[in-house]
Amino acid sequence: MKIPFNKPYFTGKETEYIEDAVKNGHISGNGKYTKLCQSYFEKTYGFKKCLLTTSCTDALEMAAILIDIRPGDEVIVPSFTFVSTVNAFILRGAKVVFIDSHFDNPCVDENQIESLITNKTKAIIPVHYAGVACDMDKIMEIAEKYQLFVIEDAAQAIDNYYTGKNGIKRPLGSIGHLAAFSFHETKNVISGEGGMLVINDESFNDRAEIIWEKGTNRSAFFKGQVDKYGWVDIGSSFLPSEIIAAFLWAQLENIEFIQNLRKEIWINYYKGLDEWAKNQDVKLPTIPDYSSNNAHMFYILCNSTKQRDFIISSLKMKGIQTVFHYQSLHSSVFYHQQHDGRVLYNSDKFSNVLLRLPFYIGIDTNYVIHQFNNL
Repeated sequence: MKIPFNKPYFTGKETEYIEDAVKNGHISGNGKYTKLCQSYFEKTYGFKKCLLTTSCTDALEMAAILIDIRPGDEVIVPSFTFVSTVNAFILRGAKVVFIDSHFDNPCVDENQIESLITNKTKAIIPVHYAGVACDMDKIMEIAEKYQLFVIEDAAQAIDNYYTGKNGIKRPLGSIGHLAAFSFHETKNVISGEGGMLVINDESFNDRAEIIWEKGTNRSAFFKGQVDKYGWVDIGSSFLPSEIIAAFLWAQLENIEFIQNLRKEIWINYYKGLDEWAKNQDVKLPTIPDYSSNNAHMFYILCNSTKQRDFIISSLKMKGIQTVFHYQSLHSSVFYHQQHDGRVLYNSDKFSNVLLRLPFYIGIDTNYVIHQFNNL
């Protein structure tokens, strides 16, 4: 049996909606399906304004422009994250100040944030790793105290929630000033490539549309707010085509069904591997009380790199593809000379021992679990 790491899930409506977009004669973006998707997110999750983008990377780059990142500004970012999280700010000239993860999960350790703030700090970029919430109350309190922006990297966090000290449950992506989501084919709902910028601070609304439309006030023109449109700011081609949006709409119509199936997979893995993990000195995922679980991925924490390598090679022989995840960005070839030398123990630990299991709708988890129990 072959078990790949990922298989994109199709609802059956994707090509129908793409064909409809083509027949409508408008496939360049910001048409019927773009508006349907954006409206869905605003109404379902209470996001104040949503703009689809061609990737989560683009959404992060838009966020960096919106908060006016300039050379010399500093942003606090976890080292254990994908390179897009930091590239967006480095492209604007910012200095990245890396911060470590929690001991028991890869999300940013918010208790370290305040010690890294200087008079040059402009933003905090919490990454909701595996869709699991960072402690957003603490992060927002620090941001308010020092007048900093918070941009949630919610690439993996669609349809997940944070419960604050007041007991109120809020969707991830609705708490920071801005947030970025991904619809890459490895995510819960997909469009091949694709992303979204969420704008929770309404002061950014008008400029966001301008940046989204290549620095023009084209959106205002189509709303009848100006009699012609022109170049009024910096921007880029962040707006996705209707083809991408049509594909995404088919997924969003089925998000509850998709999420229920993914949660079943996650629970099956956890129950099926619990005893094995205890016997092998392996840790299963930890989810804080303030976070729900959107079942974006399932990972294990091996007790050493040697054990991880053994598991990868052994399962590969059984046709099962497992992969490790991010390598600490503070020690990357590109940036290690600019890092301030602090040891980020937990980030390095996760780089060395975290192993992601194959995860997709239709997977035979019983087969995977059986092979683990026979290692």
